[in-house]
Amino acid sequence: MSKSGITRRIDELGRIVVPKEIRYNLGIRDGEPLEIYTSDNAIIIKKYSQVENIKDTSQNLCNIIYDTCNCGILITDREKVIATSSNLKDLENMILDNFLKDLIDNRDSYTSSSKDVKLGINAYFTIVPIITSIDCSGLVIILSNNNEDNTKYAKIIQKLLIQKLDIA
Repeated sequence: MSKSGITRRIDELGRIVVPKEIRYNLGIRDGEPLEIYTSDNAIIIKKYSQVENIKDTSQNLCNIIYDTCNCGILITDREKVIATSSNLKDLENMILDNFLKDLIDNRDSYTSSSKDVKLGINAYFTIVPIITSIDCSGLVIILSNNNEDNTKYAKIIQKLLIQKLDIA
């Protein structure tokens, strides 16, 4: 734990203001949920990730899709990759680049029409946002060496996310 050198007082309602510099450095947006823990004599505030809370389910989904479709798959929260198919384990916990963060912020999908280099991999990509009742919580990224497979699997994943994924 690093010290910031910043101190704040708790007001009469028990509130404390997290300084703008710290919120900016940690990528905490206005209205974003935070988790609060205690450890010994410390209070720990952590960004809340809906997707990370279902990490085991996400990992199982990645494994099933890879075993069934033989396409690579990544599931992210708003900041990093949290689950991968077995062929992409080296990308787990990778921090998202600005392109992927923009897709999350704009709730956009992306499908490459030719092989594209993203995440340091040359493949066909389909990227679908995970939309919950309140926000875009992350992305599902499908990678394939074949454009027809990529398009087919992308449609299946989009239907799954729209109809079945409820993490709110």
